[in-house]
Order: sequence, then structure tokens, then C-alpha cells
Amino acid sequence: MTVLHQSIKLMPDEDYIFYADTEHVPYGEKQKDQVRKYVFDAVDFISRQNVKALVIACNTATSIAVEDLRKKYSFPILGIEPAVKPAVLESEKKRKKVLVLATRLTLREEKYHHLVKRIDKHDIVDSMPLPGLVAFAEQFEFSRSKVVPYLEEALSPFNLSDYGTVVLGCTHFPFFRDSIRMLFPKETDVIDGSAGTARNLKRILEEKHQLHGGTGNISFYQSSIRVEDRETLVRYHRLLERLDNL
Repeated sequence: MTVLHQSIKLMPDEDYIFYADTEHVPYGEKQKDQVRKYVFDAVDFISRQNVKALVIACNTATSIAVEDLRKKYSFPILGIEPAVKPAVLESEKKRKKVLVLATRLTLREEKYHHLVKRIDKHDIVDSMPLPGLVAFAEQFEFSRSKVVPYLEEALSPFNLSDYGTVVLGCTHFPFFRDSIRMLFPKETDVIDGSAGTARNLKRILEEKHQLHGGTGNISFYQSSIRVEDRETLVRYHRLLERLDNL
């Protein structure tokens, strides 16, 4: 939803398909081969919907499957990865450290470790899995009274004043930006990769002369089943509205 939100802001005249694999989430706590199958099944379904580009709007799915997906399909496939590079550049200026918050599976993947090794020359990047935030997001639970105590306990091993930048390395986590900001010094930046991914999508569509080909419609799917009931549709649109206010 966070990547969809940024994409709509940049390209309001496109038509969008939002596919939530609600039958199998959360991915970040499952085995790699299992998640890979889920992702390929999802993209196989999406490929039949006449899409001109696809965004794998999940760090875990990107790290596991994006390269092989690009080999199989002819349309552009974009992934997303934790925004470690801009975080390191900014935190080095502040003489501070970087804290990457993500799922366990993302943090275990070689793709993430190669990214950090390539960029983190001064050993300033720490990482922490926060599976509880994924569970909160899937349950549409955003109240600070529930979220903040979880964050306080999970982050208790860290001296939060050491960090100049916090990277939200899971696309669920921007929903909790306000709660996360409460725990860090006000000068600490909290960033994610959603806006950069949306800009990259727009650039690719412009290069292919495929921009502005829709009406701004959004179709929501849950594990290959189109969402038709009003209650669920209203819930999705409220999530987009929440992101407008964060």
C-alpha cells in the first residue's frame, strides 16, 4: 500500500492493480522456497491482467525472486530494497549510525548482506527484525497504545540516540512512522524506499512512452480473488488516506 500510495501521487492517471497475497502473509517469517512459490504464483496471475509494468512492493519477495521473474516475463519488473545507501550517506555526515528495520527473511538474504557490504565501509549499519509490526499492519492495528510498547521492548537493546537514520526496510513499516519517530531523537531521519521505487516506475513508463494511459482506477485483489465487498474496499482506501497524513 505504501508503494501504491507513492505511485498514485506521482501518476494519478494510471490504472492500478493492487495484489495482496492475504492467503499466505506474512512472508517474512516463512521459508525461502515457500515464499518464492507464492511470488511466482502471484505474478503468473498478474501477468494475465494485461499489465505494462509490475512492482514487487515487498523487500522480502524482491530479494528472493525478482531476478528470476525478470528472466521469465517480458514486461518491466521493479523490485524494492531497503534504502541503505542514502541512509549511510546521510548518517556519515552526522557522524551517526544507521538502523535498518525489516523482516527476518529480508535481513537473512544474501541480497541484503551484499548491499550493506558494498555501502557500509565504516561499519555503521545495524539491523533489527520487527515481525510484530507486520502482524499489526495485517490486522489494521495502528494505535500507539499497542504499537509503541512493542517497539520500546524490541528496540531496548539499542541506544537510540546513536542513530542518525532509521531505514524502514519493509513496506508495511511506513504505516507506523509516527510511532517510530516518537522513540528516536527529533534529528533522526526515518526513511523508506517507496518514493524512490515510484519514481523509478514513472521513469520506465516515460522511457517506454506508456505514461498516462488510464483513468486512475484501482482494482484490489486478495490472493487472485478480486475484492468486491464494500467494507474491504473502504478499508483499503482508508489505509491510503492514513498514508496521506503521516
